[in-house]
Amino acid sequence: MPLRNSLISRLVHGRAWNEWDEKGDGEYRDEPVVAAENAKPRSRRRRLAVALAFGALFVAGAAFSAAAGDQVRSTLEDSAASGQALTDGTTTAETSPASTDPVPAADPAADGGSLVPTPAAAPGDSGDSLPAPGDAAAPPPATAPVTAPAAAVATAVQEAATQSGSASLARKPVRSKSGSQRQFARTMRSEARQHHFPKRAPRAPAPELDGAKSAVVWLNRALPDPTPPALRLTPRFAKHLKVVARVNHVSWALMLGVLRAEGRNGAAPANVAGLRLVAARLSQLGVQNASPWAAMFSLSSNASFADQAIALSHYYRAVGLQALVNGLVAAKKELGQKVLDDPRVSVYAGGRGDIESGRVNVRVLAVIEYLADSFGQVTVSCLISGHKLYARPGVISAHIYGLAADISELGGTPITGHQQPGGITERAVRDVLLLPPGLMPKQVISLIGLGGPSFPLANHYDHIHIGY
Repeated sequence: MPLRNSLISRLVHGRAWNEWDEKGDGEYRDEPVVAAENAKPRSRRRRLAVALAFGALFVAGAAFSAAAGDQVRSTLEDSAASGQALTDGTTTAETSPASTDPVPAADPAADGGSLVPTPAAAPGDSGDSLPAPGDAAAPPPATAPVTAPAAAVATAVQEAATQSGSASLARKPVRSKSGSQRQFARTMRSEARQHHFPKRAPRAPAPELDGAKSAVVWLNRALPDPTPPALRLTPRFAKHLKVVARVNHVSWALMLGVLRAEGRNGAAPANVAGLRLVAARLSQLGVQNASPWAAMFSLSSNASFADQAIALSHYYRAVGLQALVNGLVAAKKELGQKVLDDPRVSVYAGGRGDIESGRVNVRVLAVIEYLADSFGQVTVSCLISGHKLYARPGVISAHIYGLAADISELGGTPITGHQQPGGITERAVRDVLLLPPGLMPKQVISLIGLGGPSFPLANHYDHIHIGY
């Protein structure tokens, strides 16, 4: 019987078999078995103790969490009640600022033993100090003992609630208002917002564009020099150009116009040999005695080339060779004086004062001289002085910035009554559209629209508006 019990114990606990001893007594050694039997109940007791300890800790933690939750809930409810009392004006300045003890709302005996604490709010109190919370199932806080760890945690929770929840509730009392009060508050806020921040009117279009649909134009901005350094002629090339033209008795402006129309760009579009070749070709065509346009057409058999070369030659002659070397902005004063002294240009008294004061943009001065050289005579009816401030309500005219000119007469022919196709107005518009890119206007307004910046407006029957 002992042997069977020993064998069963060894099988259950995974013990190795003990061989028969060398003496042959045929008995098992039971010392390891006894140790295993003794260890089994001791392990069970240890497991039971650990389980009981963890169970006790879990119950204690659950109780502590429940107490802390009740503490936070009571704190938030009391803070919300305090903020509502301040918002609705139910508290007055006579309330005692030092009272922080809970005051029962009713007799516990008459209320079934429930005790509801009501905080005493001091004037200007925003929830910085909170009363001790009450509980229906617990005795008053004055007699309820609290352990040291629970008191520390409750204090931390109370401070956090004071800084976040209760303060935000006191600052946002609108949430506790009724539906009609919220609707009234929203209506008042909307009316105040419309009064102090009225809706802005839509942004007005650019000046001089009333009724225009074919062009998007941006005006009244800082403009760069129409002849940047990359497009200016070198002094050496300008000197050679002038000398070769004088020797061959041709116009240097027409020679430069031919070179540019052929696509020769850069600061020196040709060397001395190239300049002599161009001058010889022009001299053979007899440009001095024949029509310049006919000579250019004979040179290339291309009407577009002839138009561009002639237009560029008028522009170069209008601004002068020195302006093409140093830039138009550097030559603005000289160009303005040239406009004032040119007998081909007629400017009203106010416009002459605008030019003398330097308020007119150099592009406007250049285009006036360009038209005078192209048609032999030009009348400027409006620059800055004499023009109304607004082109239309809310939109300042480009004239006020010195960026526009109104032309009322060309070559002795008034614009009024001469805006038919093929007339003087159409010729002028075409010539303006042949200017270099730096001098190309943003608005060319008359009764004729030829595309690009040119478009018609009915109130421009008596002049051509050229605006930058």
